[in-house]
Amino acid sequence: MASTGYGVESKKGEVLLVMFKNFFGKYVVTFLVLLLLIPILTNQKATANSLPKNEMRAAWISTINNIDMKSGMSQAQYMQWAQKTLDKLKADNFNTVIFQVKPLNDALYPSKLAPWSAYITGKKQGTNPGFDPLQIMLDEAHKRGLELHAWVNPYRITMPSHSLSDLTTDNVARKNPSWVVKYGKQYYLNPGLPEVQNYLVSTVRELVSNYDIDAVHMDDYFYPYKIKGENFPDQQTFKKYGGSFKNIEDWRRDNVNQLVKKVYASINDIKPHVQYGISPFGIWRNKGQDATGSNTNGMSNYSDLYADTRQWMKDGSIDYITPQIYWSRSHKVANYSVLLDWWGKEVETYAIAHPVNLYIGTADYKVGNDADAAWKNKTELASQVIDNRANKNAQGQMHFSLRSINNNGLGYAANLKQQLYNTKALTPATFWKDPTVPMHPSDVKLSKETSGMKLAITDENSTQPRKYVIYRFDGVEEGSYEDVKNIVDVVYNTKGNTVYVDTTANKNKVYTYGIKALSATGVESETTFVLKDGIPMYPAAEELE
Repeated sequence: MASTGYGVESKKGEVLLVMFKNFFGKYVVTFLVLLLLIPILTNQKATANSLPKNEMRAAWISTINNIDMKSGMSQAQYMQWAQKTLDKLKADNFNTVIFQVKPLNDALYPSKLAPWSAYITGKKQGTNPGFDPLQIMLDEAHKRGLELHAWVNPYRITMPSHSLSDLTTDNVARKNPSWVVKYGKQYYLNPGLPEVQNYLVSTVRELVSNYDIDAVHMDDYFYPYKIKGENFPDQQTFKKYGGSFKNIEDWRRDNVNQLVKKVYASINDIKPHVQYGISPFGIWRNKGQDATGSNTNGMSNYSDLYADTRQWMKDGSIDYITPQIYWSRSHKVANYSVLLDWWGKEVETYAIAHPVNLYIGTADYKVGNDADAAWKNKTELASQVIDNRANKNAQGQMHFSLRSINNNGLGYAANLKQQLYNTKALTPATFWKDPTVPMHPSDVKLSKETSGMKLAITDENSTQPRKYVIYRFDGVEEGSYEDVKNIVDVVYNTKGNTVYVDTTANKNKVYTYGIKALSATGVESETTFVLKDGIPMYPAAEELE
C-alpha cells in the first residue's frame, strides 16, 4: 500500500480527539486537545512555497443586481452559461462555487416559502422561469467535482431602488407587514421578532431538505450597515422582547447569535454533513474598542452590524468562517496582514471545543480598480494567497467575485492560475461533523476509450463515500498520495456506480491509478484501490498482513 502521510495520521488524531472529548469532557482534556489539534492543523497545511493538498478555492457567484448572472435567459441559455462558467472555474483549479440563491427574500429555486427572484427572469418578482436554476447549477457543479455552497441573505427584502409594491403579493413581507422595518431606502425583516427567526430557519430547512448542497453560506448582511443620523427602528420590538437585556445593542447581537445557532441546529438535524459557513465583514472589533480586537481602525461587526463573530466560534455554531479582508497588505486603517494574523489566532484560540475552518474572502474586484495604489499591482492578490498558505490556521480563500475572475484585471487571475492554482486541491475536511474514515471503492475497471481512459467505479460498501479522488502515476509504480501533482480529479459518487473519463491521459502510455474515497465530511480513506495498467492490484500484500 502507498504511504499515507497526513491522510492517515491526522485522521487518527482527529478520531482520538473526538474520543477523548466524549470520554473526559472538554475541560479536563483542553491540554490534550491542544496537543492533538496543533499538528492536525499544521500537517494539512502547505508552506508558503509548497502546494497544498487541501485548500478552499471558491468563487462567489453573485446574483443580486445581476452582478455575475444576467437575467432573462431561457433554460437552454442558462444551462450553457452554467456549463461554460463551471468549465472555466474547473480549468482554473477552483474547487467550490458559492451560488447566491436568496439574494433578497426570494429564491432561485421553486420554494413554498419565498417567491421566484426577479433576478432570474428580469421580470416582476414571482415570475416562474420554467426551470430550476439551483438544481441545474448544483448538478453541473457536481458533474465537475465542484462543491456548491448555497448562499442566502437572511433579512434583506429590497434594494434601494425597490418598494414594497414591487414584491409579489405572496411575499412574506407583504403578508406580514408587522415583520417589516424600513431603514434608509431599504426594507428588512425585523431580526428581533421570534416569528422572523422561525421563518428564516424554515427557509433553510426547506433548502437543505430539497437539495444535495454541500453547504449553506451567509455573508455580512445581518443588521444593515449603519446610516449616519438614523436609528434602526426596532425600539418597540426591544421593549417587547428585550427581556433581561439592559441595552438594545447586546439584544441585537443575541438575536443574530440565536439565528445562527438555530440555523446550524436545523442543518444538523436534517443532513449533518452539510456545512454552515458565514463570511462576515473583515473586522470583529478594533483594538481601540476592545483590547483583544485587531490593530485596525474601521467599522466593526460587533458594534456596527451586531454580528459577534467570535461568539459563533465559541458556541460551535458554524463550520467555517470567511472574513472579508478586502484591503491590501499596505493599507493603514485595515491591513490585510494584520487581520490575517488576528483571525488565525481567533480560530486557534476559540475553536478548540468545536473546530472551525478559516478561509479568507479576497477582494478580486479591487484589482486594478481601487484608490489604494497597492491594487495596481497584479501580484497583490497572489501575494495574499501566499500569505494565507504561510499562516498555520488559514485553509484557503473565497474570491469575490466571478465577474472579476473572468475579467482578469491586470492579468491577475491568469497569474494566480499559473503560479498558485496550477494543481488540483481537495476542499478542507470538516472531520468534527463525522470523523469516520471511509472505505476505498469495492471495484474499479479501466478501459481505453476514444475520449481517454475510462474508470468505472463500483461501490458496494454499506456506507458509501460522497466523492472519490483519482490519482495517476506514470509507469507501474505508485507514487506519493501526498503529492498534489498526482491528483487528476475529484468525482462525486453517483449511487455506487460512477464513471470517470481521464481525458488528459495518453492512451499509449502505461499508468498506475489509485482511487481513494472521500466521506461527506471530506475525510479521505486510508486504503486505496490500485490499478496498474488496468490490472487491479488491491489489496496490496502488506495490507493482508
